[in-house]
Amino acid sequence: CLYNPPLLHHLTAHSSQHTHRRRCLSFPFPEQPTSEQGRDRTMEGKEEDVRLGANRYSERQPIGTAAQGGGDDKDYKEPPPAPLFEPGELKSWSFYRAGIAEFIATFLFLYVTVLTVMGVSKSPSKCATVGVQGIAWSFGGMIFALVYCTAGISGGHINPAVTFGLFLARKLSLTRAIFYIIMQCLGAICGAGVVKGFQQGLYMGNGGGANVVASGYTKGDGLGAEIIGTFVLVYTVFSATDAKRNARDSHVPILAPLPIGFAVFLVHLATIPITGTGINPARSLGAAIIYNRDHAWNDHWIFWVGPFVGAALAAVYHQVIIRAIPFNKSRS
Repeated sequence: CLYNPPLLHHLTAHSSQHTHRRRCLSFPFPEQPTSEQGRDRTMEGKEEDVRLGANRYSERQPIGTAAQGGGDDKDYKEPPPAPLFEPGELKSWSFYRAGIAEFIATFLFLYVTVLTVMGVSKSPSKCATVGVQGIAWSFGGMIFALVYCTAGISGGHINPAVTFGLFLARKLSLTRAIFYIIMQCLGAICGAGVVKGFQQGLYMGNGGGANVVASGYTKGDGLGAEIIGTFVLVYTVFSATDAKRNARDSHVPILAPLPIGFAVFLVHLATIPITGTGINPARSLGAAIIYNRDHAWNDHWIFWVGPFVGAALAAVYHQVIIRAIPFNKSRS
């Protein structure tokens, strides 16, 4: 027992409300460890904390070279390849609904973008209009909006080159691909036709929004610009809609139209001075048919060959090089 009368006397002298109480402390005092033992125990505790912290939460996504391995523990499911021919689609209303969605989307795309081009062309001063940047924004912004609206119905292609690239990657059947391209071309023709109907004199006097290779550039320059521009677009489409990224990043499906539209905007900034920027055979065809002048048809093949070659290169690059899907299937 520990009893300290002087201390109690000192306390009671300052407070008359307290009385003397003896407190018996009967707990044993542990033996104090030496400094070396304390350090050893501290290190053991830290090692245990590190071990538990490292093993409590496993890595959800491998890093470095481990991320490149195929493995069977995938956190996503690769969709099966679409059949080459699917006759059953022709009996489904969803098939025709998707085609209608592609028609309307391409119609609106041509209407807004060609009308923007006409507004810039008629102005005597480029400073009084939206200029080249505004034209690029109209193309990119419309793609962003229309892909967002139609992605859940038809996939939001709005471009035969995109459809062709996705077909090569076995994302849709040949039947659906041909139907989409036909509806896209019809929508583009109607969209450009409405613009001409509103302002025929302005439309015919300012090139009708038709794609041609600009003076000072060769046909090879135009073809190269179309191939690279379409490659950028279709590669962005593949990356934004990748099943692997959608599984790991929940925000990717929501934001998919944004990088696609932004890619269209950037390509237009780069290639409007060269070809007026096609990268969409339906867009080029619709304007050429409605405008219907010889110089609009002289280079028209460039705006089909270039986008289709660029789309094919993007499909091969993404599927074979980036995703290595054929090699993964051979390993499995």
